[in-house]
Amino acid sequence: MKRVITTLAILLVVVVAGMSALVLLVNPNDFRAYMVQQVEQRSGYRLQVSSDLRWHVWPQLSILAGRMSLTAPGASQPLVSAENMRLDVDLWPLISHQLSVSQVLLKNAVVRVTPDSAAQPAKNAPQGPRDAEPATPSSGWSFDIAKLRVADSLLIWQQPGGDEYNFRDLNINLDQDSHKQATLALTTSLMRNQRNATINLKGQLDAAQYPHRLSGQIEQLDYTLSGADIPVQGIKGSLSLRGEWNGDRQQFAFSDLQLTANDSSLTGEGEGHLASPQRLALDLKASTLNLDNLLTNAPAAETPGAQRATVARSPVIAAPRERSNADSPLNALDLALKLEADRAVWRGLTLSGLAIDARNQQGLMTLNTLRGKLGNGSFSVPGSIDIRQPVTHVSLKPQLRLIALQPLLKAFALPESLQGDLNLDGELSGDSLTVEAAKRSWQGRATLSASNLQLADLNLQQMVRRAVARVSDRVSSDEQSDQGIEQIGGQVALRQGVLTFSDLNGNGQHLDLQGGGKVDMVQQQLDVTLGLKISGWQGDKALVTALSDQPIPLRMYGSWNSLQYSLPVDSVLRDRLQNEAKSRLNQWIDRQQDEEKKQNLKKLLQP
Repeated sequence: MKRVITTLAILLVVVVAGMSALVLLVNPNDFRAYMVQQVEQRSGYRLQVSSDLRWHVWPQLSILAGRMSLTAPGASQPLVSAENMRLDVDLWPLISHQLSVSQVLLKNAVVRVTPDSAAQPAKNAPQGPRDAEPATPSSGWSFDIAKLRVADSLLIWQQPGGDEYNFRDLNINLDQDSHKQATLALTTSLMRNQRNATINLKGQLDAAQYPHRLSGQIEQLDYTLSGADIPVQGIKGSLSLRGEWNGDRQQFAFSDLQLTANDSSLTGEGEGHLASPQRLALDLKASTLNLDNLLTNAPAAETPGAQRATVARSPVIAAPRERSNADSPLNALDLALKLEADRAVWRGLTLSGLAIDARNQQGLMTLNTLRGKLGNGSFSVPGSIDIRQPVTHVSLKPQLRLIALQPLLKAFALPESLQGDLNLDGELSGDSLTVEAAKRSWQGRATLSASNLQLADLNLQQMVRRAVARVSDRVSSDEQSDQGIEQIGGQVALRQGVLTFSDLNGNGQHLDLQGGGKVDMVQQQLDVTLGLKISGWQGDKALVTALSDQPIPLRMYGSWNSLQYSLPVDSVLRDRLQNEAKSRLNQWIDRQQDEEKKQNLKKLLQP
């Protein structure tokens, strides 16, 4: 045992002595010009190292450098700049005065992916004909380093003419073998307009055919979103997929997508094209899609224990600059979207069998299919959204079949005073795709009908019976368990938040009605008059006939919170009896033989 320890100690001394001698004999600054030359020859990029290079022996033989930068040809800003760079080198090549770098470590680096850091053509470079096809990016440079570490750094990303995004706390671990098979780990965070995002990514990359082709897999990407205009519980989830990039055609495709966001989950695939015109096609399926936990304008849930999509509003100082339709990326994108959801939640409505087939062509979005089921009913809302002009134009053709009224009214923040099943066919248009805009500025017309309609705390037949009982005891009707309005239909027009109902006709048990009126959704007021005919009366024949034939006007008017009613049964009966009495007197007068007396009697009857 003593001999083994002695042998190991001798070997250690020899290694340390050899490394020390090598460090003393080899000056790392001798490799400065070589590194600069190799980088420029292989990529055209200019490497600049400001300070002297120095050795670092333990725990890994390394070359330490101070400030460095890597700049693309013609760029005004460096692509990468760092306060510290460490190059881990292999020992044996140094014996023959060769540099072999096994790992590059950058700390406190700034990585710029912006128009200012992109390569620019030389000023006097010859230009090809305008109709020539663009050159494929086959002259790019490859990444030959086995290991890359980026720690505590900053990524600045900006598209031409777009906003700048700063990804902070950037950490990258990239390992690749001799066959260009790499594993990648990345973490970073983004803060903008009082909103925060964090990303933690792990994946694999096949760069064997780079720059012509890249393929890889995101094994797991965990993310969180929080802050202003985001539900208070935030949005968090994970993403995994397989993807491929074709550099020659500027095309990409992905499959095996699995995305979760709070309690929503999506699977699917897609493909696209980055060169102009940009194109994206998505085919997605969702087992659960809870939009109320993802959108900021969702109403608060009332179910105990349910998540609430309450929104933390940003202060005025944090509000982003006002955007217009011209800023939308959809103006430069051809998008095709197919989405199927087994279950979806929108504004408290639980939808099933949701299917969406939509296309966008440079700002003109067409909803070929938007259909689903709600309870025992179904809906279809095809239409279009045009953002090619400064003012958005929305056009929809809703078709509703047996949709429950009460939850629909709740979803649109209207009084839940009606129960029943609604059928509707209409055409609507507006300038914004929000519920609030629909209630304030949309316009359109529709044909509607409803069945089994019940008015909350309001029984029309009972109201008329009790009003008649207070006026006269010569007529009566048995109190019955009326079923409300069995059927009702008519026309409705929407303009500037006012619903105008016309040609309303309905019937129920011992009930016929007709009428119309207006409902102001902005001022939260209504004025509706219904002419009610109630059958099943008993008693005085004249009164029974009057009540059965003469519509009794029921007027409902005023604010939603303090609705008022008018049911003038006494005046209706009085007018009917007066008219009947006058009719009988006229008949008696007409039977008189004396013409002068007849004329005098008629004058007496005139008001």
